[in-house]
Amino acid sequence: MKRVIKIVLILFVVYVGVVATFESLLGYFQPKGDGMIVITTTNSEGVRKDRVVSRIDSADQLYVAANHWPRAWYRQTLALPNVSVTAGNATAEYLAVPVEGAEHDRVNADHPLPLSFRILTGFPPRYFIRLDPK
Repeated sequence: MKRVIKIVLILFVVYVGVVATFESLLGYFQPKGDGMIVITTTNSEGVRKDRVVSRIDSADQLYVAANHWPRAWYRQTLALPNVSVTAGNATAEYLAVPVEGAEHDRVNADHPLPLSFRILTGFPPRYFIRLDPK
């Protein structure tokens, strides 16, 4: 029995290491590609920070999602919802609105995450922000 517990514990630690490595590499490299935008948030000290996120279009609205455990940008956006969004060479100002209830369920159903991605990210809760043009 002790051997089984030890094996399960080792597998768990290895899995946590894989998730931490994957999340760290995503945060460090900030991959850009089709469907990616840069959201610029401001923290409570007034420092602006860029974060590459996936663009989600649903029902003629623009959304972004917090799909990972590291989510300082998401908390900053909720606290100070005036953000800049850069797509290609164009930058515009938006008001970030947290999404809940039926709207959250609809956007999540319209844009599900693959199981492989959920496994690599450690199954974090998923939160959406709607970006309303100013």
